[in-house]
Amino acid sequence: MAEIMNKFIEIISAELGVKSWQTVKAADLLEGGATIPFIARYRKELTGSMDEVQLRYIRDRYAQLKELEKRREAILGSLREQGYMTDELEGKILSAQKLSELEDLYLPYRPKRNTRATIAIAKGLEPLAKKLFSQQKMDLEHEAGIYVSKENEVADTEEALAGARDIIAEWVNENATARNRIRRLFEKEAFVKSSVIKDKESEGSKYQAYFDWEEKLSGVPSHRILAMFRGENEKFLRITIAPSENKALEILKQLFVKGNGPLSNQVAEAVKDSYKRLIAPSMENEMRQLYKQKADEKAIKVFADNLRQLLLAPPLGQENILAVDPGFKTGCKIVCLDKQGRLLHNETVYPHPPQKEWRQAQKKIQSLVDAYDIEAIAIGNGTASRETENLIRRIRFDRDVKAVMVNESGASVYSASPLAREEFPEYDVTVRSGVSIGRRLADPLAELVKIDPKSIGVGQYQHDVDQKALQQSLDDVVISCVNAVGVEVNTASTQLLKYVSGLGPVLAKNIIEYRNKYGPLGSREELKKVRRFGDKAYELAAGFLRLNQSKNPLDRSAVHPESYTVVEKMAKDLNTTTTDLINDEALRKKIDINRYVTGQTGLPTLNDILEELARPGRDPRKKFVAFEFDKNVNSIEDLKRGMILPGIVTNITAFGAFVDVGVHQDGLVHISQLSEKFVKDPAEIIKLNQMVKVKILDVDINRKRINMSMKV
Repeated sequence: MAEIMNKFIEIISAELGVKSWQTVKAADLLEGGATIPFIARYRKELTGSMDEVQLRYIRDRYAQLKELEKRREAILGSLREQGYMTDELEGKILSAQKLSELEDLYLPYRPKRNTRATIAIAKGLEPLAKKLFSQQKMDLEHEAGIYVSKENEVADTEEALAGARDIIAEWVNENATARNRIRRLFEKEAFVKSSVIKDKESEGSKYQAYFDWEEKLSGVPSHRILAMFRGENEKFLRITIAPSENKALEILKQLFVKGNGPLSNQVAEAVKDSYKRLIAPSMENEMRQLYKQKADEKAIKVFADNLRQLLLAPPLGQENILAVDPGFKTGCKIVCLDKQGRLLHNETVYPHPPQKEWRQAQKKIQSLVDAYDIEAIAIGNGTASRETENLIRRIRFDRDVKAVMVNESGASVYSASPLAREEFPEYDVTVRSGVSIGRRLADPLAELVKIDPKSIGVGQYQHDVDQKALQQSLDDVVISCVNAVGVEVNTASTQLLKYVSGLGPVLAKNIIEYRNKYGPLGSREELKKVRRFGDKAYELAAGFLRLNQSKNPLDRSAVHPESYTVVEKMAKDLNTTTTDLINDEALRKKIDINRYVTGQTGLPTLNDILEELARPGRDPRKKFVAFEFDKNVNSIEDLKRGMILPGIVTNITAFGAFVDVGVHQDGLVHISQLSEKFVKDPAEIIKLNQMVKVKILDVDINRKRINMSMKV
């Protein structure tokens, strides 16, 4: 077992480009139950300052290698049980680095169901196959005639030869060298071809681009692979993946065909059959799985990057908010929230058709702004959003009130969820949706963690990718973001707390119960009084939990309690207090951190401590900036070619970005229109929620398609 572990460590270290000791320490910490955010933030000395990306790679790659090893052991066991094991075969299996290599080696010995070859063997034709395969001189008809037998159900020489060829075809298919060479040919030279299934042209019109499509497989973008496979799954497209058949047959003939005699012709015929019937379909399936996996990884990365940007969007902060969930016939649902996001009031106004109670709605909103000391108005960006925004911006308030359009994707999912029903059992979904919109403005992260990330609408083909891998990636993003920002213990929801390092749903619920029973926690130390909050949970979670009302200023920071004595010693050495050390930059500059290096606390941790003392509990998110659409553009009919408009990025894909310019229909900025320079990955130059200027290139009102450019 130790030898296998060492092999894993060597492989992962080489792939990551790190020292073996770093991988060993990281793997040990992960195996011991430490979380990735905790290791990355508080165990830098042990891992050589590995970041979250490297730690996740170690976790995932280690799991992959364990699965590979599990399959290797199963194959070895099967071969021993069947009596096929030799020293040479065992050596090859032990040295195989890929699952495909293992399966190729095992293929000749895998227990088989009935095949054309096994049927031929049962008829006694294997000796004939061996003679043919040797391609030595013999009388073909005479030799085949020996195996003609009523008892064995071989009617004539042609049937005997056909059976022998079936056996040879299987041998060719099971040859590891042959499979490896054909695999390389597929990898380098295969083309993917897509065609429409007969009589499906109209029904599958959204896949029209792929009705007659062909390109080299190695160059297909991930989004195109996923689109074509989706079209195939929906029975609109037929997809084939293959290289030149002549090239493939030439490779196989060089391996197995000797000369041009009658026996060689029989082998050549068997080789051709083996390729078309066995090898090519097998390799096509491999390529499908391989490129689907690559496309999944790319799409999942796009989704994860977008989700991270959305979760870390700048928060407005604790302000009194009036939120509006706009609508036409059903009216605009209005909710008023206090600084803690508590619902104070709700009602509905009907400013838009068919009621058109414009003035009554304005007066009501104005009176609510005054009554609840509203500082900001959040407007959901769905139906009737621009009309509602225009209504609100024409109201003359007696104070500065920000009006902000808020992306409401997923709000309806939350409002209909058991969680929303539990929080607001007496209110309908429209009220809950309004609350979600308002809270999302105040703190996007705290509100969005309540929604399944797949419902937020910032992905690409999220329903087509591996759902388990997608969920793992999105969970990683949420956990990373929550712990990067930190969580205020006394105001956080159960949904937010459960993502804190070391907590989970049970401890999150226990914290809420403790809060409800005993009131706000006064210190990090008090966390230990929470039911089932043991030493391990405290170690993993404490540094990410904030207590802004605590008497100890370090409880409000990201300094871990295990380092409090270090800070206290720094303060003592300067004849001051921790509070003064935080408040006085001049005092902090006097600290010589080298004096505080110990076996447990190194320079990486000490530098983190100094940074935290300078800005205790700092929020890594950017400062909130309000955004406004062009007041003269409210619908897609208002758009004209050449217009330059302000917009906000709502989604990023591998082929470009979608931008909202306030017309209820996002426009596409194709990757070629993102910059004057060549762009390989849109995410490298553009971020979600980024405010941009776009030029309208083309508008198709009937199909609701808008093409834009950022080359303005």
